[in-house]
Amino acid sequence: MALAFDEFGRPFIILKEQEQKTRLSGLDAQKANIAAGKAVARILRTSLGPKGMDKMLQIPDGDVTISNDGATILEQMDVDNQIAKLMVELSRSQDYEIGDGTTGVVVLAGALLEQAEKLLERGIHPVRIAEGYELASRIAVEHLEHIAQKLEFGPSNIEPLVQTCMTTLSSKIVNRCKRDMAEIAVKAVLAVADLERKDVNLDLIKVEGKVGGKLEDTELVYGIIVDKDMSHPQMPKRIEDAKIAILTCPFEPPKPKTKHKVDIDMVEKFQTLRQQEQKYFDDMVQKCKDVGATLVICQWGFDDEANHLLMHRNLPAVRWVGGVELELIAIATGGRIVPRFQELTPDKLGKAGLVREKSFGTTKDRMLYIEHCANSRAVTVFIRGGNKMMIEETKRSIHDALCVARNLIRNNSVVYGGGSAEIACSVAVEAAADRYPGVEQYAIRGFADALDSIPMALAENSGLQPIETLSAVKSEQIKVLVSLKST
Repeated sequence: MALAFDEFGRPFIILKEQEQKTRLSGLDAQKANIAAGKAVARILRTSLGPKGMDKMLQIPDGDVTISNDGATILEQMDVDNQIAKLMVELSRSQDYEIGDGTTGVVVLAGALLEQAEKLLERGIHPVRIAEGYELASRIAVEHLEHIAQKLEFGPSNIEPLVQTCMTTLSSKIVNRCKRDMAEIAVKAVLAVADLERKDVNLDLIKVEGKVGGKLEDTELVYGIIVDKDMSHPQMPKRIEDAKIAILTCPFEPPKPKTKHKVDIDMVEKFQTLRQQEQKYFDDMVQKCKDVGATLVICQWGFDDEANHLLMHRNLPAVRWVGGVELELIAIATGGRIVPRFQELTPDKLGKAGLVREKSFGTTKDRMLYIEHCANSRAVTVFIRGGNKMMIEETKRSIHDALCVARNLIRNNSVVYGGGSAEIACSVAVEAAADRYPGVEQYAIRGFADALDSIPMALAENSGLQPIETLSAVKSEQIKVLVSLKST
């Protein structure tokens, strides 16, 4: 391969031995595509379940990520093949819609492709295979609804939700304190949930992390934590019954929109200019004081003069707070974001029972806690850990647990895990295949075999004999099914 340029300087590539290359078509093309999908599934197969291995991924800039979350692993992988990219998209859509099960969905898709390859080799048309898979998936979903059980829970009975979230966290790096993490996730979701409408807004749950301490120090704060400190070290570190002015306008004199130049040739002119500037600062601070604000949170910075003036006027301030955090603070405190000082009124102030600054470790890292807010529906999960990698993985684990709790509030049906639901569906689909006389029955049986890949992978990752274990569990399920039918 060589790079050349035409007369206009546009580059084009010359491929050597182009005549020797052939285009794949027919069965060979299908097999090549299936091989790409299977390769991605094979990578994730060893990460499935509570005994699954974590993957260590190094990105080009040298950062290392350790995770067993399917979506994270595939996001970090450099995938070129278009079919493999579809598997990455599949995992991503599962993460967006459900929040958990990103590894299992890719392993199952890989198993379905593997069974499809066997059927293609037997001469069955791809359309007939797809129709068979569609029929089998309907049978499997109907059977899942039949074997599902309803979980009864409420604000006073959160144990069923906690147990389900613990199942999610069993396969994560945080499994040694999964009970505490599950309780934090459930309490956070219930704090922002509307149980009547069965709706949960996860945007109201902020997940914040700080390196230091240990995993057990992770806490749920009914309010907002901001990774900032007071703008002046002599400002009070604790404010009770705070009235908060949330500003997106800077504490500085207005600047002309056009280019300008100021010539100062006399001391008096300089004094006049300085006095005018100080008057601007005075007016801004006075406007905040007049409406009754006891704390100012500003999106922009302000210079030392404004900072000094705020401290002297006994008006604590926080600067350089991000837009997303400002919105959360406004939601939590019931305040309004004010774009201009002229629009600042008492009814636009947010209210919080307690605002305090907290120091961490010996490095004097400080964070701002805004608690006992007017609208307690905004909460923060504050994660501690030994290093950045641990905190990032814990954030991903907490996200999965939050999504599971949200899904249970939306629909409280559950099926049992450990591969038992997949085996039950596999048995049901296999039994239903005999009712279809056409070619589709081969695809339906292939679907049933693909469902067995999940319990097989779980047994394999646990160090058990996969075929023996699967056969034993399957025979037990069939025995129970037969005994139920006979009664």
